[in-house]
Amino acid sequence: MRVISRPLKMGRSGTSPSTIKTGCGFQTKQRYIFGWFSMKIKLVGGDSAGVVTAYYMCSDLGAGPTRDELDFEFLGNTTGEPYLIQTNVYKDGVGNREMRHMLWFDPTEDFHSYSILWNSHQIVFFVDAVAIRVFKNSDSLNNTFFPDAKPMYIFSSVWNADDWATRGGLEKTNWTLAPFVSTYTDFNVDSCQWQDPYPACVSTTTQQWWDQYDAWHLSDSQKTDYAWVLRNLVIYDYCQDTKRFPTLPPECSLSPWS
Repeated sequence: MRVISRPLKMGRSGTSPSTIKTGCGFQTKQRYIFGWFSMKIKLVGGDSAGVVTAYYMCSDLGAGPTRDELDFEFLGNTTGEPYLIQTNVYKDGVGNREMRHMLWFDPTEDFHSYSILWNSHQIVFFVDAVAIRVFKNSDSLNNTFFPDAKPMYIFSSVWNADDWATRGGLEKTNWTLAPFVSTYTDFNVDSCQWQDPYPACVSTTTQQWWDQYDAWHLSDSQKTDYAWVLRNLVIYDYCQDTKRFPTLPPECSLSPWS
């Protein structure tokens, strides 16, 4: 599957087109709550400044104001610069939980897998089976900020975000290089598919591997990989940004290792 972003020149009726906006994507028909979600993607190559490939889960088709959401966003670059990957978590329409990482490979040369493990204990973002981010839940915080109640669709899109995506918006999209193409394969979902009013699998998820005890924590080998990621690849972590958050969000106190 290929998703292609082309420029659409848009202007007021009777005037010359002046603003370029574009985007395209796909979504699942089904909603899911908890499970394993994975896709192999080969990202836009060459000069992709301002172009974002997004692979994400969202509880609302229109990204409504009370949505829950789990995001992979791949931030385009100028030729020769490193691709950055941004992850984010939303609950009830509130996000601001960004992390940014470098990748240890060129994601435009071949397919790589990007996966999310989601259960009531943790959310783990994986790249090629390497955990790059762990977002924990805790009963002691009374589930202050953990999306665990709303089923989500799965989406992917390629869109123009040159107001912020590359060097904070300093690098703009070069539309003479369009179309911008991301290619997808091996979509894999092993999860609880939502059924109204309440799917039976939610109350019996311990029958599934993704919500058994071993999936509530990182394994020893995953911890080794995760420690390497934290040392070498993290560009930004909102839990370290005391200027933006003088009082850090409460989930920042939770250990990813336990």
